[in-house]
Amino acid sequence: MMISKNLHVPGARLRYLLRGTGPLLLLVAGGDGDASASDDLAAQLADRYTVLTYDRRGLSASTLDDPGDPPTVTTHANDLHHLLAALTTEPAYVYGSSIGALICLELVSRHPEQVGVLVAHEPPATQLLPEPERSRARQEQQEVEDVHRAQGALAALRRFAALAAIDPADREPGVATTPPGPERLPNLEFFLTHDAPAVRRHLLDLSALKAASTRILPAVGEASAHIWAHRCGRLLAEELGVSYVEFPGGHNAGVFRPRAFAARLHEVLDSAGAVPGPPGTDRAGDEPAR
Repeated sequence: MMISKNLHVPGARLRYLLRGTGPLLLLVAGGDGDASASDDLAAQLADRYTVLTYDRRGLSASTLDDPGDPPTVTTHANDLHHLLAALTTEPAYVYGSSIGALICLELVSRHPEQVGVLVAHEPPATQLLPEPERSRARQEQQEVEDVHRAQGALAALRRFAALAAIDPADREPGVATTPPGPERLPNLEFFLTHDAPAVRRHLLDLSALKAASTRILPAVGEASAHIWAHRCGRLLAEELGVSYVEFPGGHNAGVFRPRAFAARLHEVLDSAGAVPGPPGTDRAGDEPAR
């Protein structure tokens, strides 16, 4: 069973989905991914966890009170803080991919008590890269934004996919991939206009991450060693003095390889120990799942 709910947070209303039973596991998608972007992955995990997904503010059904006040990575992290506080008083399991990983790291730097274990998959934290690699990566980020302004969202998406080495053919049987249609364009426009520049500008508080009580597990894809986001994951592990963990597939494997990815995620979380308690009482109103 899956339920859809809304939560009012400062400056926005968030839509989120809950499914499954067990300890709370929050999945934070990358790119312009909303709650549905993690559907296949969540379905593979719902027999072991209460899986929480959501639309980031500005995407799909999560609306801004003031559209003229775009979010930052810190804004998104604060949204997660309020979302978790509404659901549980116990530390949760959290998995984030790409921008989702960056948001989750910011959450941990501010509210480590809310996260027991964080799996941060290929966060685009260019501050970790040495020069000249850092400048090249930031230039590539800027190029995606420039292509968006000059040629539109779909051209920018193709550029982004090339930089992240996303190969739609590298997927499990039965996983459908379709070209982005008109229904995705508003999310893609919002991501490219606001979230992508926010990622480029964001700096992690590495001192706070090192001091956090959260067990942070930087993660990388087995097939993505040639992209700089993969290198960021490995350098984050080095910075924190921990080992990185490998997952099957590349940068987008949580979408393209949900069965293998879910099995590996459960293995990683299980070996991390310290299973959090079940979710607490949610103070937001129920709505039928969409």
